[in-house]
Amino acid sequence: MGKATGFLEYERKESNKRPPQERIKDWNEYKVSLTKEEMKIQGARCMDCGIPFCHGGVLLAGMAAGCPVKNLIPEWNDLVYRGQWMEAYKRLTRTNPFPEFTSRVCPAPCEGSCTEGYQMESVTISNIEYEIIETAFTEGWVKPFKAKSTGRQIAVVGSGPAGLSTAHYLSAVGHDVTIYERSDRAGGLLMYGIPNMKLEKRFVDRRLKVMEESGIKFIYNTEVGKDVPAKKLLEEFDAVVLCCGATKARGLNVEGKDLDGVHFAVDFLSANTKSLLDSNLEDENYISAQDKDIIIIGGGDTGTDCVGTSIRHGCNSVYQFEIMPEPPEKRQESSNPWPEWPKKLKVDYGQEEAISLYGRDPRNYLINTKKIIGDENGKVKEVHTVQIEWTKDDQGRMYPKEIPGTEKVWKADMVLLAMGFLGPEDTIPEELKLDRDPRSNVMAEYEDFETSEEKVFVAGDMRRGQSLIVWAIQEGKLAAREVDKYLMGKSVIK
Repeated sequence: MGKATGFLEYERKESNKRPPQERIKDWNEYKVSLTKEEMKIQGARCMDCGIPFCHGGVLLAGMAAGCPVKNLIPEWNDLVYRGQWMEAYKRLTRTNPFPEFTSRVCPAPCEGSCTEGYQMESVTISNIEYEIIETAFTEGWVKPFKAKSTGRQIAVVGSGPAGLSTAHYLSAVGHDVTIYERSDRAGGLLMYGIPNMKLEKRFVDRRLKVMEESGIKFIYNTEVGKDVPAKKLLEEFDAVVLCCGATKARGLNVEGKDLDGVHFAVDFLSANTKSLLDSNLEDENYISAQDKDIIIIGGGDTGTDCVGTSIRHGCNSVYQFEIMPEPPEKRQESSNPWPEWPKKLKVDYGQEEAISLYGRDPRNYLINTKKIIGDENGKVKEVHTVQIEWTKDDQGRMYPKEIPGTEKVWKADMVLLAMGFLGPEDTIPEELKLDRDPRSNVMAEYEDFETSEEKVFVAGDMRRGQSLIVWAIQEGKLAAREVDKYLMGKSVIK
């Protein structure tokens, strides 16, 4: 695929980013497109590797290796190299209904498993995907789809990536789909969990418009289990698919955890985006980091998003605490062999901005929070920490051991908890008496997706726990297939 010798002739080139000192002044997307000629060269780098691990979509060492939606990446790389952009779009969307989302926010496990990446820099798969879908929208190739109605009515609860994917595929085969969303806008974490500078909401709205024009119905400000009983949906619809996510945030069990100024990252990020969309932040209905010293406990994408958001508010300082060690600069073949997801140090957009602004990386590794101290008014003023080292106990299990003499007090006006999620909320599972696994997720086998309640299916984080958006999209597609088979006896969804 691509040019036979392209991987030897051309170097990997990432999409450009707006300069940090410029982009921190607004909430617009920081990514800048490459030219068509530059993308042709990047497509040319895709080698005829024989076994394209990039679209494997399997779990290795508990992490995704290759693309979970099974994108046939070498095919559209080759088409981009040949300048056949419409065909590249058709090939891409045969496996991925929402490339505009995955190309912006997926960590690209496909690139981690790229055969070329075994010895050199992997192909810029994510950037090529980004350019394909943006070209398709610009050229008017993305159109609503219409299918002959089967007369079957399906309710999808939740409009995050799993819910949107489920609705897309069920509608495409002719079922009438209604999505229930408790918020005032659709998209779930795509809308309110991911900041605008990483995923501008106009791109989410653009896709939602296509789905609405395709006949999918959205009901907003309606929480199933509260505003409308879940059992009522079972009476009114031929099938129900639960795509409510894993929204129960993980807290921090230390002294001071309930002080004024301690917030879950998801509350901080979602309130900011809603205020931004409602009033360009003029209504002040958000948690402001302006002129404050910010401590973020937790890393990952959410921690990075908190860094970027705090900086745009005009914070005084921002630090991230991570209990794990700093990743190596390169993949460690002995413990993290290809094609596993490469565990190596990544400097994301938020860290780039902090480095540009403060002259330092905001992340601090191997650090444990001992307590949070407040002032006489109950407001956060300090965070007390200690350095740790990971060691084995008598049974060979790793645990964090405190290092004496490394205690430190950090000035803080706000603490943001970016420590992930514990599982789905209880309202609907308890009302329907659904079986749950030991982690509280709704129990349903992968590639089956039917719960313990007849005609109730589940997909995405609500079933598998907190995971990647691309896994949610894949689960939505496969759950749609099983619903289609349940209703029609067979399915053309693959």
